[in-house]
Amino acid sequence: MESASNTGLGNIINKVCQNETSPKANASRERTVAANKLNDIPEALQEVKKHPWETAVENVMERIKMAKNGKEKQSHDLDRAGFKRKLESEEKPAVKKEARMLELDNQLATMPLPHIPLKSLMDVEIKLVYIDEEDITYEFVGSMASTSTQSTCRDVEIVDSLSAPNFSFLPQIDKWLQVALKDASTCYRQKKYAVAAGQFRTALELCSKGAALGKPFDASPQDISSIASFIETKLVTCYLRMRKPDLALNHSHRSIILNPAYFLNHLRQAAVFRWLERYSEAARSAMIADYMYWLSGGSEQHISKLIKLYWQAMIEEAITREEYFSVMYTPFATKAKTDKIDKMKEAFSKKHPDYVEYIYTDPHGLHILPQTVDWASLPPQQYLLTLGFKNKDVGKFLEKISSKKLPSFSEHRAPFSPLTREESVRHLETVGKKILPIMDFIRGTKLTESFSACSGVIERLQYASLLSRLQRIKEQSQVINQAMAELATIPYLQDISQQDAELLQSLMADAMDTLEGGSDKERVWNKIQKVGIIEDFLYHLEDSFLKTKKLRTARRQKMKMKRLQSVQQS
Repeated sequence: MESASNTGLGNIINKVCQNETSPKANASRERTVAANKLNDIPEALQEVKKHPWETAVENVMERIKMAKNGKEKQSHDLDRAGFKRKLESEEKPAVKKEARMLELDNQLATMPLPHIPLKSLMDVEIKLVYIDEEDITYEFVGSMASTSTQSTCRDVEIVDSLSAPNFSFLPQIDKWLQVALKDASTCYRQKKYAVAAGQFRTALELCSKGAALGKPFDASPQDISSIASFIETKLVTCYLRMRKPDLALNHSHRSIILNPAYFLNHLRQAAVFRWLERYSEAARSAMIADYMYWLSGGSEQHISKLIKLYWQAMIEEAITREEYFSVMYTPFATKAKTDKIDKMKEAFSKKHPDYVEYIYTDPHGLHILPQTVDWASLPPQQYLLTLGFKNKDVGKFLEKISSKKLPSFSEHRAPFSPLTREESVRHLETVGKKILPIMDFIRGTKLTESFSACSGVIERLQYASLLSRLQRIKEQSQVINQAMAELATIPYLQDISQQDAELLQSLMADAMDTLEGGSDKERVWNKIQKVGIIEDFLYHLEDSFLKTKKLRTARRQKMKMKRLQSVQQS
């Protein structure tokens, strides 16, 4: 794992710094990566008893290809209604489109967030989160199916494995695992959640030992991962029913690491975050769940409406609970100019007079809201996000982080000396309670990243290293698992260049190695942070030099004026 993470790291950092690759070159490289994916997956993947987690790194390139294929096919093969809506919108006259853009630009209206009662949230959870599926979603089943079969069974299909469906290309589950899963589901339906959780843990152990499929020597690691993900998500529902979200948290992350294409894995993660009162993170998980449902061909409008309702409620709750900042969303259609941003800040000041110590409009990324988003409409209605802070330093720090190509949380200005324990504790407090929650909120309405596909995840991994330095191992494990779930999902959310694919694989490999007990020191995210710290140090050095130069110039001018005055007086 260590060797995988260090391969070409210098090139990755240089590429992120330069960011000069042309779109045409990126597209060519992406096609090359997809075409050569089998060469990127080592032969060791064929080992039957390999733990499903260990395939996470190797699955990255497969996911890049499958996600790209899914985006290309879904509107034709899976979501004909959405495709039709897209075509109809493209056929509208250009004049009307331009008029609408001008109207949006001129209105500077903010989006209200109506209150959603708790009962509505519970209804969503009962209908979608706590359902006892007997079906397994195979992430890569589309690659095994013929074109004719795909019209019957979607690329990302919910397969009724317990009742042994009559599709010859679908994997057949091991009979002992079937029995274990059936017994566990029976206990779950009888509301014996603790017993069911124990039986699902037994099933997971069987799966990790290779007893997942009826023909183990023909089993693909991806299919084993999908089965393990199914069991992990079952454990999430059991622990949530037992009102133990802290136990459900890592299982929710693992279910996504093993199969990020299944929308309910993300929605259950959102439910866990809600129980833990981490509403901004719950909002992002719900947003991804809705997008994944559409991407995988989900056509039931009532399901999408339930997910959007959940997403909207989490945004509302996050804003209501937040005490350090307030927000305003402004619809727009074209790039916001300085005068428009100034008007937004002025409107924000009038609306939120208690949060005007520092006002910041996020220029890097287009935000979407559940009230207006339509994934079939490309692009969906977009918004600019303006944030106002009570603490000026927090606002400045956030703006500084968001403008960096190489993310770094540290404000430590001596790049070659480590933080003391006291400094680490103080920095952890600032990042964990003030900075990360704001970043999580921003990402709750922003599906893709602008600088790098891995932005947001790198900062989370740097935070995990800070936890490790203070020996907070349990929290570190949770943060790394969450980061890995985000990394596994990225290929489905946006097109990624060759450099992002390499960085993603390196981050995933290092994260996996850290969870398995490897040293946390020489990790990709720590190397990126060191580069960022050095950049900050040089910037502050240059800034200090310029300030000193200005002071000296001002001093000389002052002395010169005094001499002139004394000469005139004499």
